[in-house]
Amino acid sequence: MILLKNILLNGAPVNIFIEGKRIFRILPAPNTGDIVPDETVDCTGKAVIPGFINMHTHAAMTLLRGITEDVPLHKWLSRIWDIEARIDENFIYWGTKVACLEMIKSGTTTFNDQYWYATSARQAALEMGIRPFISFVILDNFDKAMAEHQRMRCLELYEWSRDWGEASHLAMSVHSVYTVSEEMILWASRFAQEHGMQLHIHVSETEKENLDCMKAHGGLTPTEYLDSLGVLGPHVVAAHALWLTDHDVELMGRNRVNCVHNINSNAKLASGYKFRYEDLRDAGANICLGTDGAASSNNLDMLETMKTAALFQKAVTMDPSRMPLGELMDAATVNGARALKLDTGEIREGAIADLSIVDTDNSYFLSPGSFLANLVYAAHSDVISSVMASGRFVMRDRVVPGEKEILAEARKVLCQI
Repeated sequence: MILLKNILLNGAPVNIFIEGKRIFRILPAPNTGDIVPDETVDCTGKAVIPGFINMHTHAAMTLLRGITEDVPLHKWLSRIWDIEARIDENFIYWGTKVACLEMIKSGTTTFNDQYWYATSARQAALEMGIRPFISFVILDNFDKAMAEHQRMRCLELYEWSRDWGEASHLAMSVHSVYTVSEEMILWASRFAQEHGMQLHIHVSETEKENLDCMKAHGGLTPTEYLDSLGVLGPHVVAAHALWLTDHDVELMGRNRVNCVHNINSNAKLASGYKFRYEDLRDAGANICLGTDGAASSNNLDMLETMKTAALFQKAVTMDPSRMPLGELMDAATVNGARALKLDTGEIREGAIADLSIVDTDNSYFLSPGSFLANLVYAAHSDVISSVMASGRFVMRDRVVPGEKEILAEARKVLCQI
C-alpha cells in the first residue's frame, strides 16, 4: 500500500492510500486512521489531479512530427499516407514509446489510439505502463480486395485480444466516410456492437468532407449518413465533429455520441475552430478532448489542449463564461472514462488510481486564485512531477525509466524511412 501524504485535493490537504490499482481511502490530513502503508510519499506542497484521458491519438506519429507543415488537411493526408506506406511494426513500436513518454510527462494515463500495427502499439504502451485503447483501423479506399483482407485481419486480432485482460482494450476504427465503403462501415459497426467495442471514427473534420459527403449521399452530412446506416450510438467516438448542422447536433445528442474536440490540430490545419461545445453538451452528447497525432497537432500535451479549447470557446462566442474550468477538467478526464467505460478519471475511493501529482512550488501557483485556473491558464505540463497509472508510478520527480534509450532507438528508426 502506498500513502500519498499531505497532498492537496480540491484545496484541502488529504492522505490518499493506494492499494493495488485502486484508491483505497482518502482521509483529511494528518489523519491516517489505523492504516500502515508499505511506502509513504511526502506530497507537501503538491496537489493531485486525475490522469488525463487523451481521446483521439495517432500515437506513433510522434516520428512524423513536422514532416508536413502549412498545408490543409487533404494535402497533409496525401503526404502522410505516402510516408505511412513505408513504415513497419518497428516504427510503430518506437513511435508509440515516444508518444507514451510524452504523454506520461504531461499527465496522460489513458489514450484512445487509431493507427497501424495495433499489437506493436499495444506492447509499447504496456511496457511504458499506461493504458491504451488500441483499435483495428478499417480503411479500404472502396477496394473490395482490401476490404476482405481487413476483415480477416480484424477477426484474427479480435481472437488474440480476448486474452488481453484489463491492461489494454481493443476497439474498432473506421477512418472516415470518405475513405471507407458503406459495406465496411456497416461491417465494422456491427462487429463493434456485437462484441461490446467502441467504434472510433473521424466525423466532419473539414467543410470539404461535409460537402463531398452531401454530394455522394443525396444531401446527407457525414453525421446524417452514419445515422441512416444505424451506426451512431453511445459506443461511438466521433473525432473532431466540427462542421455540424443543427440536425447533426441533435443526432449526436440523441444517440449519446462521444464527441472529441481536437482544437490544436483543427486550428493548425485550418480545418475549422467553431466546435459547438455547449450545443452538443446540452443535446446530450458526451464531450471529450484529444490532441490528434503529433504530425498535425505537434504535441500530445493535454494541458495545452485544455487551455486552447477553452480560449477558443470564449473567443468564438465572445462569452468568457463558456467552457468553465470544472467542465474543462471533466472533458479531459472523467468524460473520457465514461466514453471508454473505465472506472477512473476521478480522485475518489474505489476508483482506479490514475493520477498526476502537481508541484505547486513555483511562480504559477503563488496567486491565491483558483488552483485549476493557475494550472490550465498559467502553468505548463512540466509542473506535473509524478504520474501514477493503475496504482503504479510511471514517472517520479520528472524521471521516466528508459527515456534516453527510447529516444536513441527512435532516432535509429527515423534513419530508416
